[in-house]
Amino acid sequence: MGLFFGLTEKLQEVFKKLRNKGKLTEEDVNAALREIRLALLEADVNYKVVKDFIARIKERAVGQEVIQSLSPAHQVVKIVRDELVSLMGGQSARLNLAPKPPTVVMLVGLQGSGKTTTAAKLALSLKKQGRRPLLVAADVYRPAAVKQLQVLGEQIQVPVWSRPGNPVEIAASAMHEANHKGYDVVIIDTAGRLHINEELMQELEEIKARVKPHEVLLVVDAMTGQDAVTVAETFHQRLGLDGVVLTKLDGDTRGGAALSIRAVTGCPIKFVGVGEKLDMLEPFHPDRMADRILGMGDVLTLIEKAQSTIDAEQAAAMQKRLLSDDFNLEDFLEHLRQFRKMGPLEHILSLLPGFGGVKKLKEELQFDEKELIRVEAIINSMTPEERRHPEIIDGSRKRRIARGSGTTVQDVNRLLKQFEQTKKLIRQFMGSKQLRKKRFPNLKF
Repeated sequence: MGLFFGLTEKLQEVFKKLRNKGKLTEEDVNAALREIRLALLEADVNYKVVKDFIARIKERAVGQEVIQSLSPAHQVVKIVRDELVSLMGGQSARLNLAPKPPTVVMLVGLQGSGKTTTAAKLALSLKKQGRRPLLVAADVYRPAAVKQLQVLGEQIQVPVWSRPGNPVEIAASAMHEANHKGYDVVIIDTAGRLHINEELMQELEEIKARVKPHEVLLVVDAMTGQDAVTVAETFHQRLGLDGVVLTKLDGDTRGGAALSIRAVTGCPIKFVGVGEKLDMLEPFHPDRMADRILGMGDVLTLIEKAQSTIDAEQAAAMQKRLLSDDFNLEDFLEHLRQFRKMGPLEHILSLLPGFGGVKKLKEELQFDEKELIRVEAIINSMTPEERRHPEIIDGSRKRRIARGSGTTVQDVNRLLKQFEQTKKLIRQFMGSKQLRKKRFPNLKF
């Protein structure tokens, strides 16, 4: 189910129990902490990290000001959130850009961790910020690694430097090319290697000594869990890492690596890969990630994604329709199309408050590309009146719509159910008309 899914569900259950109790005793807090501890261990968070984390929460949560406060459960949630943010580094760690270009970024890590794709994602992100990146193919060991980087470079229209020779010489010659052609960021894609392979680790040390990178970033597959922390420790000891990039956080990962790496190694997480597409690399924000883990959503990231993919005027019109009481199937289809531009729908849903751990809801609202084509066909087979007033769609109309769209009545029923679910959730999230006016004062309702 993706990022921190199991952990989010379990934590929400713990907090729900606390809220139902009203006033809390020290024993209530201790029972909740035992469940939080178990949830973190099941999420593959480092044992020592969990022990210290729970001890810090307990120290703050069993004080009189919490137990005797008007809303003790909310106080406990706030403490857990604050400690999660602290655990993941507190502040966002930015990429260190050199005062005098070019900035040199060296990517290292195990085989299969996603370094080559991450190199292209990072180049695209920097290009969108007005930088002129140069990708360097320094992986001479994996068959087709150079070709893979060249193909990715073509897709994002970023040049790739490659030449015969050993990786140290390739990296050095890339620096000469960058200085000569005026590239302001050099991203070096090195070969994946086991952290116990002495010869290849030494080669990384030689590349670092030769090109003096401003950033040495370890690319780690989040799905490897605790092994990722061990790998990070070894690479950090040998190379002095400046940061970590966690990939595949959209996979079925328990999230332990994200919660352990900073505490164990001291290395900040700088970026997270949240999808296969080349624009699915996000800066890592500890506070936003803590909110996601606790099911509070990440509206800031959602807004940033929308701003980068949707035209401003179109977005304002869409927002107004979304918040209006006559939101219909035509609007629903348009929103689905726009959501797809922003990335996988499950990831987008995870950014909305209250969606993080709602398993049933995610399953019901999850669309793939084929599903979207089917939805479009069904809605296009409806009359304008049916699209605007779906409540009039009875059994005979459903049969006609199914025939016209090449689908089944069950497909039509599923779509109508998904539409009603979406409307219900929007109402829950946005609240009453009065609340909407407060939240969106510039829109007329």
